[in-house]
Amino acid sequence: MAMADKTLIEGIREALDEEMARDPRVFVVGTDIGPRGGVFLATQGLYAKYGPKRIIDAPLAESSIVGIGIGAAMHGLRPVCEIQFADFIHPAYNQIANEAARMYYRTGGQYPVPMVIRAPYGGGVGGGLYHSQSIEATFAHVPGIKVVVPSTPADAKGLLKSAIRDGNPVLYLEPKKGYRMIKGEIPTGDYTTPIGVARVSRAGADLSIFAYGMMHHFALQAAMEAAALGIDAEVVDLRSLSPLDTEAVLASVRKTGKALIVYEDNKFVGYGAELAALISEEAFQSLDAPIVRVAGPDAPAAPYSHPLQDYFMVNTKTILAGIRKLAAY
Repeated sequence: MAMADKTLIEGIREALDEEMARDPRVFVVGTDIGPRGGVFLATQGLYAKYGPKRIIDAPLAESSIVGIGIGAAMHGLRPVCEIQFADFIHPAYNQIANEAARMYYRTGGQYPVPMVIRAPYGGGVGGGLYHSQSIEATFAHVPGIKVVVPSTPADAKGLLKSAIRDGNPVLYLEPKKGYRMIKGEIPTGDYTTPIGVARVSRAGADLSIFAYGMMHHFALQAAMEAAALGIDAEVVDLRSLSPLDTEAVLASVRKTGKALIVYEDNKFVGYGAELAALISEEAFQSLDAPIVRVAGPDAPAAPYSHPLQDYFMVNTKTILAGIRKLAAY
């Protein structure tokens, strides 16, 4: 399969375009996504191509955006609901957690809800409190909704195509700091990245690093720097937070004996806590060191101040410090 070098946002745009061309049931609804193409230009050019009935500009009402998606999905369409920033998703929590995630179960399978909720998440872009939040743990906790996070342009496209084709709701979180920073090859032609399957992006023998989204990008950089220090770190890109590829996680820990979990959300009750619990319950006898988490501080969100934001954010330097701490145990 031929490859082309693209950015993360281009992978997302290509997936939307190809799926809308493939399936007339697919439409996108969100704020400013029409002629403007969205605040990050994820839908740039699609309004002119597909028109206002399939690229629908919505008011600033996240609960309505998701509610429209649920109703449309229950009646056979394939909506993609864009939440402008993940920080704004909370007004739609009731629609997502109590309706979309539970409808299939509630109706004994009579009403599937094949919809996608796209949301740019994470900090490091100078967005301050209301444009920098990580909300994955909140929704990964809810049974009935899948949660996926791409970290490469190829997976940005492949995971979104899988999410659109899935029979029930998928929360698709986009690491916005990496929209144009992360570049890589995207296969040409139709392909999908399976939901629920992790990827070992760097094989190693001394310890395992588990990360996703932007943190996977930084984890790879830190692992390469650690190699210069004689530490051979394996990096696992989770890609799917729910369902989690537990076998891949446990296989890596059983191979290396050490686990470093990286996520940019607050450390307390963050997604990494569930990974730590899984590893301690299922692979305790394989561990030869305590599980280490590198995560954001327990503050409300990343500050506007760039020096304070840099302190708040997990980066290559802080991950490398975690690697060295764990490797020295």
